[in-house]
Amino acid sequence: MKKTAEGGYVDIDGISVCTDHFIGGEQVASPTTFEVRSPLDWNWKLAEISRGDAGTAVRAIEAAEQGFKIWSRMSPTERGRIMNNLADSIDANIEKIATIECLDMAMLLDSLEKRVIPRAARNFRAYANLATEHQERMWNSNGTRNTVIRMPAGPAVIITPWNAPFMLSTWKCAPALAAGNSVILKPAEWSPLSLSLLADWINDAGFPPGVFNIVQGIGREIGPCLTGDPRVKRISFTGSPETARHIGRAAAENIVPFTAELGGKGALVVFADADIDAAAQKASSQFHDSGQVCLAGTRILVEEGIRDDFLEKFTIYTKKQIQGDSRDMTTTLSPAIHPDHLAKVEAFVSNARKNGDKIIFGGRRWKQDGLWYEPTLIEPKSNDSEVVQREIFGPVLTVQTFADEAESIHLANSTAYGLSGIVYTRDAAKAERVGRSIRAGTVWVNTFLIRDLTAPFGGIGISGIGREGGHYALEFHSDLKTLQVLEGSVI
Repeated sequence: MKKTAEGGYVDIDGISVCTDHFIGGEQVASPTTFEVRSPLDWNWKLAEISRGDAGTAVRAIEAAEQGFKIWSRMSPTERGRIMNNLADSIDANIEKIATIECLDMAMLLDSLEKRVIPRAARNFRAYANLATEHQERMWNSNGTRNTVIRMPAGPAVIITPWNAPFMLSTWKCAPALAAGNSVILKPAEWSPLSLSLLADWINDAGFPPGVFNIVQGIGREIGPCLTGDPRVKRISFTGSPETARHIGRAAAENIVPFTAELGGKGALVVFADADIDAAAQKASSQFHDSGQVCLAGTRILVEEGIRDDFLEKFTIYTKKQIQGDSRDMTTTLSPAIHPDHLAKVEAFVSNARKNGDKIIFGGRRWKQDGLWYEPTLIEPKSNDSEVVQREIFGPVLTVQTFADEAESIHLANSTAYGLSGIVYTRDAAKAERVGRSIRAGTVWVNTFLIRDLTAPFGGIGISGIGREGGHYALEFHSDLKTLQVLEGSVI
């Protein structure tokens, strides 16, 4: 890491990255900083990032208020043009963004370049188009002409997680901007660097100052300053249920709409009539990105008669996984994001051993001098085991058996989470019954992680509140008004 000639930038692997906030169209430094290290080599300090405080939050909110006055008056077509400009910049810099995000949070470089970062540009384009295509609802009733108008709400605070930070941030910011709101984006402190790149293209895209702001900092320090300010009109958060409870209380105090996506403990249900080989392969892929995927099917539920056959195939596919440097195209298993997170994963497995759960394979660090953890499969002593009921967010899966369809549904719905589910069966009627019965925001049948940007996305139970995606997100970021005009009273 070295400072470039320009203040506020560092050179990371040949790429210039801003280390400051972006507020009101300008780079803004803080007197104190926090450090960011690479999970690929924890001795590699990537940057010192400006550490925002209450004053930073106030400055960002004031800038967002001013930006909102301009942005909210622009037509959806004008806003869409600017959002598409930003998407063009993302498309032109995919390799650069992917490289920084790989170093910053260790997601596989190949996946970032081919799938994840391109999706970020599509997020902006999709919402720009949806806002432009919106038709106001109009009808006559009770002697009046009625029109439902979707109004921009105001400054929106967007708080995003450390996994896939660039794509997930654009997924949240795009609908807020398309709806006519200004944005204050707070990236996760463990992986803020790829979003610092985004700030370099905001002005060139044509956003008025203050419309799109990025504030860096430690969540517990600056987060409450952002979410507790009554000038903020929308809050969107992805992270843990514990943090969401704090944010929810702040939102309630100011009566501000709040949406939260809070992780999952998805069931992967495999019936005896399924393509066992395909199911085993997909189950093994749940270890990818070190299991740091909220939608992952981490609880494997297998029909009793095929347990041994399934586990044999599952073990073969898992042994083919390759742990290593995420920049290596042969690597399939990346390291954990941070030593603190790896310690949590280790604690879950240690507790499982103490509680009598069976470790079928794995259960250790892959390298003592790194953040890699072996793919781990646990057969719990009971459905009440901690590894079944709590989100681990690491390369640790559980396997349980069920006797029939009714028990599979019972087990799938037996945790407090409800973000996702996966079902493998060749029986169309069974797929329909089980898919409808699993209480989760998204259920896939014979596939996984295919997303339609117009579909609602969110969780049930402690997996979250509200829905993102398509018009659902645009409605959240808008205030709806009904205009009623007495028929014949105006010419």
